[in-house]
Amino acid sequence: MLSGIGPAALIILAVNIGLGLLSLFAMPQLIERCLFRPYEFARGLRRATVITSGFVHADLPHLIFNMVTFYYFGVKLEWYIGTPMFVLLYAAGLLFSQLGTYLKHRNNPEYATLGASGAISAVLFAAIVYFPTMSLYFMLLPVPIPAPLFAVGYLAYSFWSARQNRGRINHDAHLGGALLGLAFVAVFDPGAWVHAIHLIAG
Repeated sequence: MLSGIGPAALIILAVNIGLGLLSLFAMPQLIERCLFRPYEFARGLRRATVITSGFVHADLPHLIFNMVTFYYFGVKLEWYIGTPMFVLLYAAGLLFSQLGTYLKHRNNPEYATLGASGAISAVLFAAIVYFPTMSLYFMLLPVPIPAPLFAVGYLAYSFWSARQNRGRINHDAHLGGALLGLAFVAVFDPGAWVHAIHLIAG
C-alpha cells in the first residue's frame, strides 16, 4: 500500500496514525493535552496546541477517514509538486485553518477542537486544482463523483456543519483549509488554475 509514497506523506501518515492510536487506545489524556482551545491561546497559554491538535483525532472513524483521504490525494500531490512545496502546503493548511476557529471562539472558555482536517483539506483542494478530471469513489455510492462537484459539496457541508457547532471536530478548519489549498495553488502555480478551468470548461 505504501509503495511509491514520498517522504513527507510517509512521515505525516506515521505521526498521525501513531499519535492517533496511542491517544485513542492507550493514553486518552494525550487528547486533552493536545486540544486547541482558542480562549487559552489568546491569553498566551498552551500555544503549541495550535499544532499538536492537528495530530490527534476524536475517534477511530475520524482518524481513518482523514488518513484515507490524505493518502488518496497527498501521495499523488507530493510527487507532482515536490516535497518542499508539499510540506509548505500542509503546514500552511494546518495553521491557517485554525485562524477562523481562533477568531470565532477566542472568548469562549468552553470551546476545544482537534484533528488534521484543516491541513488535509488544504491538500485535498490543491489536488483537485491539479487533477480536476479525477473522480472520487465512496463505498456507499455506486458511481464516481467528479472532483469539482465534490469540492462544492464539501464546502457546503463544512459551512453548514460549522454553524451547528457540535462536537470537537473542527468544521471551520475544513473550510479554512480548503480555501488555503485553493489560494496556495493560485499564488505558487497560477498556471495550474488556468489549466484546470480549461479542462472543466471543456
